Amino acid sequence: MSEAMSQAVTRSVTTSSHGLLASLDPLLREWLPRQRWFAGKGRPVTGFSLVAATELLPADSKLGLYHLLVRAHQPLAPVQGHVPHPGDCYQLLIGVREALPPRLAPALIGHVHEGPLAGRTVYEALYDPRPAEVILEALRTQARVGGLRFERRDEIRPDLVPRLVTAEQSNSSVVYGDTFILKLLRRVLPGVNPDLELPLALAREGCPRVPPPTAWMTAEATEAGAEEPYVLGVLQPFVQGASDGWELALRELAKGEDFSAEARALGRATAEVHTALARALPTVTLAHLQLQSLVDGMTERLEAAAQAVPALQPYAPALHSAFEALADLAAEGHTWTAQRIHGDLHLGQCLRSPAGEWSLIDFEGEPAKPLAERRMAQPVERDVAGMLRSFDYAAHSAGGPPAPEWAEACRAAYCTGYAEVSGHDPRTDPVLLRAYETDKAIYEVLYEARHRPDWLPVPLSAVRRLAGSAPV
Repeated sequence: MSEAMSQAVTRSVTTSSHGLLASLDPLLREWLPRQRWFAGKGRPVTGFSLVAATELLPADSKLGLYHLLVRAHQPLAPVQGHVPHPGDCYQLLIGVREALPPRLAPALIGHVHEGPLAGRTVYEALYDPRPAEVILEALRTQARVGGLRFERRDEIRPDLVPRLVTAEQSNSSVVYGDTFILKLLRRVLPGVNPDLELPLALAREGCPRVPPPTAWMTAEATEAGAEEPYVLGVLQPFVQGASDGWELALRELAKGEDFSAEARALGRATAEVHTALARALPTVTLAHLQLQSLVDGMTERLEAAAQAVPALQPYAPALHSAFEALADLAAEGHTWTAQRIHGDLHLGQCLRSPAGEWSLIDFEGEPAKPLAERRMAQPVERDVAGMLRSFDYAAHSAGGPPAPEWAEACRAAYCTGYAEVSGHDPRTDPVLLRAYETDKAIYEVLYEARHRPDWLPVPLSAVRRLAGSAPV
């Protein structure tokens, strides 16, 4: 990075003018809902409020750069009922130029006609290597820029060439010279984010299955009632040449190759992570009252999904039995250990290195859920159930006919690998595992019915199996 750009980072100041947001408002209303990571699809954006704005490069120069935290206001979704919702807060990196070069055409947000940026063109800055360099330099030098804080625990080499990861994600990622990958969270909340908290805890335990955080960025809380900072992004080592677990499984299935050895290794890796998390962070015992609350939540989700998706209704009574069986065990005095887990585990959250080692990534949990819920201790069976469902999805997604035998072999191998490390085979707790897998399949039915109706047969096939109490 040039000395001038480095100085720009350190001298930048926080911008308080709401005129900036007013000038961007009409452009953001069109651009924001089209982004993969925008959570409020299907509801119009009625306005924006500015949480924070920081000028990282002066807007009156050839290249300007703003870091914005913007709250998007939308009508309440029907599922939210009467509960007030202030709107989701999004992290935006806005580049400012007089005109965009052709290479940045996909990044265009629009042309500003009034306000402090009148006559300039604004765009998604992460497409542009120069703004991405500014962020890395701020992390390397542990900069303080307005309300932004950049921290690191390891050294960062300067002058690494950035490139935006263009695959669809629920956040945004930039790779720096095949050395680091920066995950920028798009929908942000004040508070401890598990995507930073858990990898840091695992790094302290020396767990090799999760890339340790090298650096991270936060923003001071500025809104009323927000006491903790926003976690904005995490920089981690880049696993060069790694294969995404989902894509790898589909390739092997399409070739007719057995995947059970990989599934077994992945089960071992999952157990290593769970074991390290149990050492690093407190565990709790779930007894009758806690389990009844868990069962109540599962039951409510089933009833809501059955009302929304008629195809689910014939199976609802049998699916209820999965939750009732868990409640019965709790009432008889059975208890379960709960701990911190991944929270959204599936094949797409796993990487296999060229050497064949598996890593788990993306500990953010389900972004739609409150942070407090994502940070709750839960039985490890929830992660296991998520992976079992992922094998089932892969068996229906490789382009050929469904391959239930392939999925069954992977599911069994995964549980075997898990037991080899943890000493606990999830299949020995079939009531809890069936309840979690049923809950996950119900979620999938509702999601597919709303967003991908052609995929609805995939979770419905699992619903039929689970309603019939088929073995795992």
